[in-house]
Amino acid sequence: MSKKKESSDRSELFGGMKENMPTRNVMKDDFGFEIPVENVPLPSMGKVYPEDSACHNKETLEIRAMTAREEDILTSKALIKKGTVISHLLKSCMIDKSIDPESMLAGDRNAIMVALRVTGYGADYKVEVDCPACSQRSKQNFNLGELEINRLGIEPVSHGVNLFEFGMPVTKAKVRFKFLTGKDEQEIMVTTERRKKQGSQSENLITSRLRYSIVSVNGVTDKSKLDLFIRNLPARDSLAFRNHLDKNEPGIQMKAWMDCNSCLEHSEVRLPLGAAFFWPDE
Repeated sequence: MSKKKESSDRSELFGGMKENMPTRNVMKDDFGFEIPVENVPLPSMGKVYPEDSACHNKETLEIRAMTAREEDILTSKALIKKGTVISHLLKSCMIDKSIDPESMLAGDRNAIMVALRVTGYGADYKVEVDCPACSQRSKQNFNLGELEINRLGIEPVSHGVNLFEFGMPVTKAKVRFKFLTGKDEQEIMVTTERRKKQGSQSENLITSRLRYSIVSVNGVTDKSKLDLFIRNLPARDSLAFRNHLDKNEPGIQMKAWMDCNSCLEHSEVRLPLGAAFFWPDE
């Protein structure tokens, strides 16, 4: 037998043995601990993902709890600078590795982020917020487990496609739009940072969101024409469309109620996603 043939046979033999050998769960077998796995509800219920996606028609997604390995991801300066730290975190914790976190709806990603924070550090979220009534800043304690899920309440133009329709009240234009994905949010962030470095004082928050959301108007898909339409969109149409997006976008409602220690008002506030979200004070 030639050395090449012998090497090939040995490779097949040990390869087969490796495949048939039971894998050991070192954490469980040697240390008596198993990393928790959770089912996270997907606000979109998987209706907007194509048939070849692992998220298609999925109402829940399996994740495992964060470990020290994910804390390394969260502190990676390179990933933070690129704006991909959250995508890498989600990818690391999702059980199905075939899923691309950047192609997921922003609302679905946020649902997974909140679930990871709860399973990793608990539901208590202590953070400083401004009172809407008197503007006094104070540290409040919120329960992330009580945040409401806003499930997709409108149907896409076709099942398995992130595409919806809306009629503008003033121009009467028929708009086809999509809900933003992780990739869209990343591009918006990069563009905003670039404009800041160039000294631009204008953030263009409203038109940027419209530009990424609107796919076509009355069948027109040309980007330059859509940009012209958006910049000249009547304010009433812009407001109506943005309200429609806010009302129907699937995701987690990052709002909670606080009691102000200064003016004693009971007010609803939006929860900030600062450093304390993944690095809580002990």
